[in-house]
Amino acid sequence: MAINRIGVGARMSEAVVHNNTVYLAGQVGEGSTVAEQTADVLASIDELLAKAGTDKTKILQAIIWLADMSTFAEMNAVWDKWVAPGHTPARATGEAKLAAEQYKVEIIVTAALD
Repeated sequence: MAINRIGVGARMSEAVVHNNTVYLAGQVGEGSTVAEQTADVLASIDELLAKAGTDKTKILQAIIWLADMSTFAEMNAVWDKWVAPGHTPARATGEAKLAAEQYKVEIIVTAALD
């Protein structure tokens, strides 16, 4: 079976498609607040899923890392406006030290192709 890589870099690919499944690398965003970064991340996810030939209604699983769990409600406020009603994925959220100090949220998704 073919493997299609999107946004190939020296260290990682932004997305990998295999066997009708799309795996996105962890996405981080710009902004000074969790809400701003979450909105930016979700826009990136929409863009990558479109490049792979799918969309947010096909997300199977989302893993969300927050630098500070006290911002859970702030992130959820943005997520809840973005996620497709009736197409909510399996999801986990946890707290972790992220790759750089400026990052407040990182989201990883796995989605199906049409």
